Amino acid sequence: MPKQKPAKQSEVIMTEMVLPNDTNTLHNLMGGKLMHWMDIVAAIAAQKHSNRIVVTASADSISFKHPIALGNVVTLKAKVTRAFNSSIEVFIEVWAEDIPANKKILTHRAFFTFVAVDQNGRPIEVPEVIAETPEEIELYEGALRRRQLRLVLAKRMDPKDAVELKSIFGFEENKGN
Repeated sequence: MPKQKPAKQSEVIMTEMVLPNDTNTLHNLMGGKLMHWMDIVAAIAAQKHSNRIVVTASADSISFKHPIALGNVVTLKAKVTRAFNSSIEVFIEVWAEDIPANKKILTHRAFFTFVAVDQNGRPIEVPEVIAETPEEIELYEGALRRRQLRLVLAKRMDPKDAVELKSIFGFEENKGN
């Protein structure tokens, strides 16, 4: 397995149409259905990067900007941003398109994290990510902060050990005072 892979090799685009069975009483796509689609597209991106079975570890920073209406075409775009040992962060963008009205809007963004596992379900090492475009580099550089924040919120890391987050949590180093 390669030690590194470009982020672009993990890109996945998935398209769905919002049908009546997918909607709530306001005729908008149900949030749970959208999260299901997001989990699928992100898992495929993580698998493409790792060439391994992956399991969802977290779904965070899902921002619901706009409702998605019955009949809209939903395009989900996912790409790996960074990998850490066995975990893989994936960024997802969701676009809703009203084709007859010729309108397309960005409705949702999110970060999902997956863990690559072997056939026995044990975590396994994954390739590092090569970020090439300005957007990929920005997402790559922010991934360590997002990872540390996830670990702190899950109580799997002491905030004092979150080096990238020290200024947020008020743990700045004492500079000689």
